[in-house]
Amino acid sequence: MTTIAGPFIHVGLLYSGDAEYLDGTIPYILEGLKLDEPVAVAVPGRNLTLIEDALGDAAAEVELIDMTEAGRNPGRILPGVLLAFADNRPGPVRIIGEPIWAGRSPLEYPACAQHEALINFAFGDRDLSVLCPYDRIGLEDGVLADAERTHPILADADGDRPSENYAPDAVVEQYNLPLPEPLVAEAFRFDLLRLAAVRHFAQGRAEESGLGPDRVEDLVLAVAELSANSVLHGSGQGVVRVWRDEEYVLCEVVDEGTLSDPLAGRRPATPGQIGGRGLVLVNQVADLVRQYLRPGSTVTRIFFRV
Repeated sequence: MTTIAGPFIHVGLLYSGDAEYLDGTIPYILEGLKLDEPVAVAVPGRNLTLIEDALGDAAAEVELIDMTEAGRNPGRILPGVLLAFADNRPGPVRIIGEPIWAGRSPLEYPACAQHEALINFAFGDRDLSVLCPYDRIGLEDGVLADAERTHPILADADGDRPSENYAPDAVVEQYNLPLPEPLVAEAFRFDLLRLAAVRHFAQGRAEESGLGPDRVEDLVLAVAELSANSVLHGSGQGVVRVWRDEEYVLCEVVDEGTLSDPLAGRRPATPGQIGGRGLVLVNQVADLVRQYLRPGSTVTRIFFRV
């Protein structure tokens, strides 16, 4: 069993129905406010309304975030929601984060599970607590089993208990999955001298796929960052493909480097840091980012909803 030291507390709240949801979240929020701790609530819209209504006037003291928007790309939740809130506030902080709900697609779920596992490493030395609700009725048994592996503490209507199955590193590895083969044969090979050309290639294919102008710009920006990373930190070269399915315009970058930091792209760069911003930016602009890491190769696939 993996052990995470430090004052960080990460609790999986297993609830059934609205009453149990509010019984598990509202006292947690009110206790934080009583202790003058900054509190953020980042949950899907319907649950956000439940909490806001239950808090009444106290809701004005809480930062309320719709996770269906802020966290539609699971890779954005750590840098753009949790760390964005915690890093600007000294002392103890508490957050309710619900990144997994019944509407999440099977395509998104592996990134969600990895996110929940990586939280334990991102906050290991922080005086901070995160409460993550899981809907026992709406979520599949496998998702609930993963909650036990990604949270060192579990809570339900009967109280709190240590998770006997806690193993976040195993979850990160389990969902490091090969991605389905791209739906195109054409591949653009790039190196240092072709970084400008790879951007033009990506722009042309994205426009042909029907992506709107603003999203084409975001896709090209993401491709520029990924290809530059391949050249600077990988083998110096890589391959790009762009195609469309029913829901997304997709872009895949493959290089011969291997990411050694599982939190790459999930932590904002510190002031004065040289490099390390590219993957964070990719997570910020894409609707979904999936990666498959294997010895000697990294496959990064980014999704832009049509």
